[in-house]
Amino acid sequence: MFVRTTAINKILKLTKRIKAIQGGTSAGKTYGILPILIDKALKKKGLEISVVAESVPHLKRGVIKDFKKILESTKRWNREQWHSTDSRYTFSNGSYIEFFSADDNSKLRGARRDILYINEANNVSFESYSELSVRTKGEVYLDWNPTHRFWFNEHLENDKDVDFLILTYLDNESCPESAIEYILKAKEKAKTSEYWDNWYKVYGLGQTGMLQGTVFTNWKEGTFDTSLPFAYGLDFGFSPDPTALTKVAVDKKNKMIYVEEKAYLKELSTSNIVSLLREHTEQGSLIVADCAEKRLINDLINERLNVSPCRKGKDSIKTGIKNMQDYTIIVCGNSPNLKVELNNYIWNGKAGMKAGIPIDNYNHLIDGIRYVFDRLTQSVGLL
Repeated sequence: MFVRTTAINKILKLTKRIKAIQGGTSAGKTYGILPILIDKALKKKGLEISVVAESVPHLKRGVIKDFKKILESTKRWNREQWHSTDSRYTFSNGSYIEFFSADDNSKLRGARRDILYINEANNVSFESYSELSVRTKGEVYLDWNPTHRFWFNEHLENDKDVDFLILTYLDNESCPESAIEYILKAKEKAKTSEYWDNWYKVYGLGQTGMLQGTVFTNWKEGTFDTSLPFAYGLDFGFSPDPTALTKVAVDKKNKMIYVEEKAYLKELSTSNIVSLLREHTEQGSLIVADCAEKRLINDLINERLNVSPCRKGKDSIKTGIKNMQDYTIIVCGNSPNLKVELNNYIWNGKAGMKAGIPIDNYNHLIDGIRYVFDRLTQSVGLL
């Protein structure tokens, strides 16, 4: 049975273009947004609505499943109007709601739409959001569980056209009793457990927490020390990984690493990278780059750029991280993608934490920092 919850009523009161809904478990975020989109599609002819999540499996077990349940419970589901090939439901008035994944580049840069909904937006990149948002004529809905800070906090949180809402299980009159019992047990456990305190903060109260197992907790924001020698770290990418450039200075005496993001861009050609380096680095300054791209490094050297390959060896990542953890990392200037990486760069499970092995993601700018850290400290065994 479908219930018009407090969550739905609160979402309906949001008036700005971007409607950002943060919430805990069983808060009714998806079950709040989808009925609103269905109602809009039914009331206006020819409305084009896109619902996006990180992957196709995520869509199928999440928003598509919920979408069908909502239509069935309101006696609106018509199997003939569902096109499974392109995951699109077309209403009798010509309006439709389509579902696709953020890893489909053809969709990201495809046709425009009237309304966009990104489900669990913290699992979708800022670049994907930007591609989708700029092609959306009207409202943009975002929802997420606040397990950690992500690009919304860096890029959108304080924008004038953003409405921000926090929902909890208390806003969802349809919340199962079993879920409520679990949340309340977590609340009690939180009194004596750091893990459960973080869990209850995120999933019970809908407040931003911290990912368990973050590799670098030794960082804070500050001002770049221009009195120190510096170099640039360059990590190559194309798509989906970016080419990332970071300015780095190391104070060995006081054990400080000063870092500032300079570029974080995808699909750059060699000539694009040359232009990027000339724009964002001082002439003649040292640029330490990923040694795996020998041909590209030679091309950059031929352009009279002072590019030098990093050193790599056995356990280079583990050793580099261990040495960097002895320093305080000072994040300087406008470095939004670096902050996202530092908040999301975690150990690869419990086994990875024990072995000193992180995930191979959210590490593009961080890798560049390691390259320079090694060069400036001349530490044996790094990289």
